[in-house]
Amino acid sequence: MVARAASLELRGELDAAICAYLDVLVLERHRLDAMLALGALFAAKRTPELARAVYVEAATYHASATAYVGLGNALLELDDLGGARGAFEAAVRCDPAETEAHMHLALALERGGECDAAAASWRRAYPDGPLAPLPFRGDGDPIRLMAICSALGGNAPLDRVIDPRIFQRTTLFAEGYRAELSLPDDARLVNAVADADLAPRALDVVERIEALTGRVALNRPARVRATARSANAARLRTLENVVAPRVAAFPRGVLAGRNGTRELRAAGFAWPVLVRSAGFHNGKHFARVADAAGLASAAADLPGATLLAIEFVDVRNADGMVRKYRALAIGGALYPLHLALSHEWKVHYFSAAMEERQTFRDEERAFLDDMKRALGADAVATLQRIADLLGLDYAGIDFALDADGRIVVFEANAAMVIAWPKSDAMWDYRRAPARRAIEAAQTLLRRG
Repeated sequence: MVARAASLELRGELDAAICAYLDVLVLERHRLDAMLALGALFAAKRTPELARAVYVEAATYHASATAYVGLGNALLELDDLGGARGAFEAAVRCDPAETEAHMHLALALERGGECDAAAASWRRAYPDGPLAPLPFRGDGDPIRLMAICSALGGNAPLDRVIDPRIFQRTTLFAEGYRAELSLPDDARLVNAVADADLAPRALDVVERIEALTGRVALNRPARVRATARSANAARLRTLENVVAPRVAAFPRGVLAGRNGTRELRAAGFAWPVLVRSAGFHNGKHFARVADAAGLASAAADLPGATLLAIEFVDVRNADGMVRKYRALAIGGALYPLHLALSHEWKVHYFSAAMEERQTFRDEERAFLDDMKRALGADAVATLQRIADLLGLDYAGIDFALDADGRIVVFEANAAMVIAWPKSDAMWDYRRAPARRAIEAAQTLLRRG
């Protein structure tokens, strides 16, 4: 039964695999391999509450470092930093030699701002340095890359670009870097740290490595630092035909307190206003606050010491739909990637209304086939000015058009993913544009 469940999981039939593992646990309630697999499936399906329940049970009945690491990750997803740290510490006690336990404890300590304690955990996780090589699966000689990432997340999602049949990749976690660490001489250094709000310390490390080696081949760290949300919005507003919603950072206690409304008004905000936790993507911890009555409770529900207030710009078209476009800027050239139509103000492709109507997909196809014709020459010229201002080798721009044809920028940074379309034939029209963007990024990395 366990083998059958694992086979279903390998085939991507996750719901069926979950049912199969549950059948195992009906017969043998505390079987560890089934519990760990079930917890991992719940985590993969973004149901951390269910993952937590399974891992709590597994950790209660088994002295398993893996169970405690899974529990800690579920608690991180639920923004219980203290609970996550306790789980990772328990994992270390279960197996002091378990690298993953020390690594995840270091991550929790980093998020809590305990940098010295985190550094000690990084050293225990990677006594020879925080380098994680991946296997090369191609023929002939590989192109060697060392991708510098932040353990906190917010990295450029380059997994599909860095094809293991072309590139031999080693990952360096910036938070664990030490000055005495020897870096490979034959590897091109790729800066994958992409979120300036989440990982400023990681960008400091990339800048030190850049100064020492002069070999950072992608996305200069100083240019990534300039894409912090508030600063980026301010400089984008200087461009003609660009609407960049105002962004300002506030201590969470201020917006959750009695003077939150007054502070927002003093900073130039009006209702409704968007409030989000700094350093998160994909709409996570992001709320629309309609009026003063809802501000304190919305702010109190969001994690983190710092919250971002963002001006709300209504970009609904006459048909009531919100249209959010994404274009990538790779090596200075623009590549249309997708158009998402949604009934809601918060738009992401995975939750948009694209499956509802053929006309929505036809509109996206027109954008992908001829961006200039779909948007107009002036809009595309404006996008190029935005890309030039960013000055990044790899970046993305999420935007809409307002009633006057101006570019309304939601986000512009290096943290944009090239999501491969689903296998259904209805998405075939999206494959060639995605492939062009991937190949353009690979060409960039080949050149070094």
